[in-house]
Amino acid sequence: MKPASRKIVIIGGGVAGLCAGVYAQASGYQVEVLEQGSVPGGLATSWKRAGYTFETCLHWLVGSSPDGALGAQWREVCDLDKLTFVYPQEFQRLETEDGRALRIYSHVDQLEAEFLRESPRDAEEIRAFASAIRGLADFPMEALNEAWPRKGLALLRLIPKLPLLQHWASMSAAEYGKRFEHELIRRFIVDGATSGMSVIALVFMFAWMSRKNAGYPIGGSKAVVRLIVERFRALGGTLRLMAKADEILVENNVAVGVRLADGETIHADWVISAADGHATIYDLLGGKYRDEAIDQFYEKQQVFPSYLQVSIGVAQDLSAEPGLLSRCVTEPLRLDPETVLHDVPLRIFHYDPTFAPPGKTAVTAFLPTYNYAYWLDLERSDTKRYVAEKQRVAEAVIATLDRRMPGIRERIETIDVSTPASVVRFTGNWKGSMEGFLPTPGTGFGTRRQTVPGLGRFRMVGQWVQPGGGLPSGLMTARAAIRAICRNDHVPFVPKSASGVDQAA
Repeated sequence: MKPASRKIVIIGGGVAGLCAGVYAQASGYQVEVLEQGSVPGGLATSWKRAGYTFETCLHWLVGSSPDGALGAQWREVCDLDKLTFVYPQEFQRLETEDGRALRIYSHVDQLEAEFLRESPRDAEEIRAFASAIRGLADFPMEALNEAWPRKGLALLRLIPKLPLLQHWASMSAAEYGKRFEHELIRRFIVDGATSGMSVIALVFMFAWMSRKNAGYPIGGSKAVVRLIVERFRALGGTLRLMAKADEILVENNVAVGVRLADGETIHADWVISAADGHATIYDLLGGKYRDEAIDQFYEKQQVFPSYLQVSIGVAQDLSAEPGLLSRCVTEPLRLDPETVLHDVPLRIFHYDPTFAPPGKTAVTAFLPTYNYAYWLDLERSDTKRYVAEKQRVAEAVIATLDRRMPGIRERIETIDVSTPASVVRFTGNWKGSMEGFLPTPGTGFGTRRQTVPGLGRFRMVGQWVQPGGGLPSGLMTARAAIRAICRNDHVPFVPKSASGVDQAA
């Protein structure tokens, strides 16, 4: 059987599914991607209201530099160099309502200098943190998902860095933050709802930003998704929207296709799920292909929180403000019965001219909560109260913004509030999670198995098989899955860049 006659059906048209589609189509397979929504991208999305665009995904993209980690891999699935990336000097600013402020710079040298200036008493910890950032700046994260022997060579090069990796990966942000006396440095590191995350995530973030390999693409996540879709379709792939998978078809313990919610069946030689991990295992496969390890992981492993997003269109140029402003509020914000926030993070999108008309600015507040069930139940059982609760949260955010920028309330042209119920309805993500499994000291960032016990010709890709989530997990797990499928079918896996240049597999 020729590779071109083999078909792969992919459930989920988010970044992982689209990247898998590109790699498979380029390797000679016939690929059909099934997306339940009206637009591709999944969690990598934004929406428009009254002339404003509100981003809900990208803060930065690892691999924005062609020469940095993941740079070459992104350019295998899309022509990333069509995008314009911005690299803010000041990544974030923390402010208290009594006038104190801490600037978080993107480059490690400025970051270290600012922290030392603010808190000389924390000098030892600050210098150790900066040293770790510099020490891991050239870490080839993409090599860990390569095939042998390339992976072995990468691991050999990493041996000198292993003590550094182990040290920083073994601490949670909450544990590490306690080492600092300076209140705002401590608050920045601990970061509330994700305090259980391994602190090495922060180290890597600054390592990438210091090398200008984590830029923000103008146009946000949809600009990236659009390029991947273009590449997939140019290769001959089929993307179907409003095509919700209801069941993965299995014969003799081999995946043979997908049944859609409308009853249509699609047969294939391979099935890949880039959908929600929990729904894949327990719903689409009916819980028939799992073991104790899978059950325990889904039962006990912490996921990223869900969130509310208050999006505000302001008829004012806010370019003098930091792009990310975290207000440490005197009166905590009660988000829901189980969630109280002491910080209100505001993304001020003055750096993306596509998000608002000239002289105006899109602003969003991203408010994490693990109490997703409250919002789902409220939407289903009491619509009037659900709307009132959204308005209450929006008013609290606007009041915070107005205290910081007096008079801005009168310049607000539109307000939109999404909740965990919105996330579940739009993406189907388990517990309304913003990403997937949290990378804790116990899990790290390593990829979990992409197969399930007892089922052949099936793979899973995306944030549910690689803790840490984000767009990189979609890219890396997709590449690994298609490489494994090609190896199984004795088909060459030689990815090409979007410009047509062969890449080493």
